[in-house]
Amino acid sequence: MSQKIRWGVLGGGGDSLIGVLHRVAASMFDAYALTGAAFNPEHSKSIEFAEELGIPTDRIYRGIDDMIIQELKLPESERIQVVSVLTPNFLHFPMAKQLLEAGFHVICEKPMTMTYAEAVALSEIQRKSGAHFALTHTYTGYPMVRQMKEMIANGEIGDIQKVDAQYYQGWINPIIHDPEKRKSTWRLDPEKSGISCCMGDIGVHAYQMLEFVTGMEVTSILADLNHLYNDNQMDIDGTVLLRFDTNAKGVLCASQIATGEENNFTVAVYGKKAGLRWEQENPNYLYLLEDGQPMRTLKPGHAYNSDLSLDGTKLPPGHPEGIFDAMGNIYKGMAKAIRGEEYHPAEFPGMKDGVRGMHFIETAVASHAEGNVWKEL
Repeated sequence: MSQKIRWGVLGGGGDSLIGVLHRVAASMFDAYALTGAAFNPEHSKSIEFAEELGIPTDRIYRGIDDMIIQELKLPESERIQVVSVLTPNFLHFPMAKQLLEAGFHVICEKPMTMTYAEAVALSEIQRKSGAHFALTHTYTGYPMVRQMKEMIANGEIGDIQKVDAQYYQGWINPIIHDPEKRKSTWRLDPEKSGISCCMGDIGVHAYQMLEFVTGMEVTSILADLNHLYNDNQMDIDGTVLLRFDTNAKGVLCASQIATGEENNFTVAVYGKKAGLRWEQENPNYLYLLEDGQPMRTLKPGHAYNSDLSLDGTKLPPGHPEGIFDAMGNIYKGMAKAIRGEEYHPAEFPGMKDGVRGMHFIETAVASHAEGNVWKEL
């Protein structure tokens, strides 16, 4: 059996939701060993957290600089191979840049950078480094999303005519109406979050998903964003019209003030012969719609699914899988790449997804700012 991949983590300590998601995902296929980390800006808190996890503290570092310096002193056979960047948005680019330049593979939370220019620069750095890079658009790891992608690629729904994505959350609603509470979340701070909150946080997920499942690329967009209050700099809701590199058109709606919504992410693709719809809150069901036929529900683990879908299915049919499993599939694909094994390009999003995602975010903000006009991507 292959030796486990030596894995490092930046951020994701304490009660971080994203931290536990990555740790569980990395453990799923016994491919990774948590070897070193800087969980928190305060070294003492990182040590405490490592002790809570029950991992050795001799490679718990004070920060990224300390990690890189100390790890590069070790023989390559002992050195951390891949590092996950689980910090707030404004640290993604500088950390990923340092890691790639030092020869480490990188798994990064999205959005990949703060700006499109940074994304383009990071893409060139990765090309020169030869290191692998995965961007955790987690939802692409769901087996039935992968099934959707393969069915579309195989022509099972015919030429695509219409795409529709909505991503509705309500978590900012209790915060946005109080000027003091707005200051309590870094998501509403452009210095830490970037130029967009809603589109930068969840709208980009919907955008990437549409390109992922359809195989088409968006060529131009028109955005209408909502800040709700004049003194709020960040969009918290918006609608974006989409034109693709075919005759297909679509709409992307995203909101963080959809009162009472939790994580309502729905993607629908309508072709000449049939339509497909997937809902993140019911991720084990892929709905197939055809004229004159009852709606069919496809489920993971069955022989009728594609190899790509089945490779990401861990349990027999009827055993629900969720967000941890989806992230685990991305880590599984990255492990194959690091080990030099054959893998499907759809097994983990990469640098291209990050570059196009940042281009989408900036173009959406510009479209709105210029009076809701069409802008090319």
